[in-house]
Amino acid sequence: MRLIFDIALTHVAGRGRQTLVAVIGVAVGVGFSIAMAALMQGGQDDFVRQLVDTMPHVDVTDEQRTARRQPAEDLFEAVAISGLRPRDDRRGIINPTKAVSWLEEWMPGRLAAVLNVQGVIRYSGREVGAVVIGIEPEKEMRVSPIVEDFESGSFSALAAGGNNVVIGDTMASRLGAALGDTITAISSEGRARNFKIVGLFHTGTTARDEGEGYVLLKNAQILSNRPNAINEIRIKLDDPNAAPSIAHRVEVELGYKAVAWQEANESILEALVVRNVIMYTVVAAIMLVAGFGIFNIVSTITHEKARDIAIMKSLGFSETDMRRLFVIEGLAIGIAGSLLGWTLGFAITYALSQVRSEECRKAQAPAAAVGSKPGRYPTRETATDPSAASAGRASG
Repeated sequence: MRLIFDIALTHVAGRGRQTLVAVIGVAVGVGFSIAMAALMQGGQDDFVRQLVDTMPHVDVTDEQRTARRQPAEDLFEAVAISGLRPRDDRRGIINPTKAVSWLEEWMPGRLAAVLNVQGVIRYSGREVGAVVIGIEPEKEMRVSPIVEDFESGSFSALAAGGNNVVIGDTMASRLGAALGDTITAISSEGRARNFKIVGLFHTGTTARDEGEGYVLLKNAQILSNRPNAINEIRIKLDDPNAAPSIAHRVEVELGYKAVAWQEANESILEALVVRNVIMYTVVAAIMLVAGFGIFNIVSTITHEKARDIAIMKSLGFSETDMRRLFVIEGLAIGIAGSLLGWTLGFAITYALSQVRSEECRKAQAPAAAVGSKPGRYPTRETATDPSAASAGRASG
């Protein structure tokens, strides 16, 4: 066997230029395959992470997928009721305190009960259609992704006293309002209530920055004339992958529609599966081309060494020994190319990992620098006080 190894290495080394070309071909194929797979998989993981972080893992609403089972269906097996629609009940989730307490007993994660009120926000003759969301700040901060996106203020400012609201920066721009201004929220029932802007956030999502405002839960209940009501429970789980089973149990027990994040983004996840199939098909094609390079070199050596093969057979080498000889030569080229390709792939992947977006650079900036950065939107006092404005320009 040692003699076969020596002959194989002699054949490979004797054709140095062709061997080097074959090794480089394999290395390039392996290296770019690793880099492409790493880039695509990393992009997918980051996308899914952002998808999971920006929405509830399980979203329980006061809707129902199907109408409740009727008593007659329980008493008589022959009874079948069709065309029955769920009741349109504006009260929201019935007995919300009991539902929240039951969830907190066993659910592995955090939750927040909210009340969504459709309406209009008005300021200085301008109007914007929006959803006024009533929250409990302490609980909302544990499940909401907006916590890290405040330009000024926070959810905690809602509980500072009075009727306060936090809105998106795009909504503030459309209304011409600034921090400290008082806006008017009008519900779909025609009830109006004034709120003072105590916070501005920017998420980068137009629908959220332009169409959402957050107030205390009790204020939303007063605005919608629905005392002690909630119509949504947002759940963040310790293990996001457990969302389907948790949603199924919640829906069975409470009777309300519970949507896991996988169900809410089913079409997107299916698109990712198709993209993975395409990616691995391309990677397989690259590896196949590299494999043909090895086959070409070994095949050429075999044809050129036909006389040597005949001599070796006459000396007592069997056909199995000949096959083993050329398999070893192919393996030598493949292993050398794979090791070099792994190094190349690691280098390309590392180089790509050093590319940072603007958001990443901001996230990695020191907290002091971020905290000292002047607010994007001035308060009304700063905007109307010349001395304050001059001081702001001087400090800038």
